Amino acid sequence: MGGGNFIPTKEAEFDVWFGNLVQYVDEKCGGNFPVWTHIPSESRQPLSDAWTAWHTAYEKTLKPHTSVDTEEKNRLHKAALSVIESFVNEFLRYSSKVTDEDMANMGMHRRRPPHPVDVPTTQPELIPDTGTRRRISIYYKDEGSEHRGKPKNVHGIEIRWAILDHYPMSEKELVNSAFDTKPPLVLEFDENDRGTRVYMAGRWEIEREGEKGPFGAIVDAIVP
Repeated sequence: MGGGNFIPTKEAEFDVWFGNLVQYVDEKCGGNFPVWTHIPSESRQPLSDAWTAWHTAYEKTLKPHTSVDTEEKNRLHKAALSVIESFVNEFLRYSSKVTDEDMANMGMHRRRPPHPVDVPTTQPELIPDTGTRRRISIYYKDEGSEHRGKPKNVHGIEIRWAILDHYPMSEKELVNSAFDTKPPLVLEFDENDRGTRVYMAGRWEIEREGEKGPFGAIVDAIVP
């Protein structure tokens, strides 16, 4: 996870750390007089959902289990890392409302770019790969570039996506969000999703309060 060296690598420690993070965020955002008013409730939900999914899958592997249980736990661990990184960069690491004490209580630290970085002005081009069953691997590059990957000084990419029965009018209809720093970003689907059409769009992000550039063109792919 890019820049996320504060995250424990041992699964048992990660489980405790992740649970503390979700609880701390909920406490700061809850109550009659929330301290953190800059985090909307709908933005906290993916973090909470990722924790629940991870913790449930992890606990299954603490007793006799199958290889399928292990694979699911590993998949949800990777998915959780993506959600955590996106949430931390957008709402915690650079926010003036989050103190250094808060960061320490969440087991994290401040990290700011050594030099000012301009907000991205270019747009990413998404290249979906549907060669694997129930999976779409999304590669990306700067629009017009011959080389895959993110451009210089860009930390990563936010990709929004949704399964729809119509071409979306804008990226606002793409209700799911994922963050990635090294292609491909992999979306996993259920068996009953096969044959549906997924629409997706991306925008570059720098490491300064999660500032983002403009969305690129919406592309689509059929779930294989």
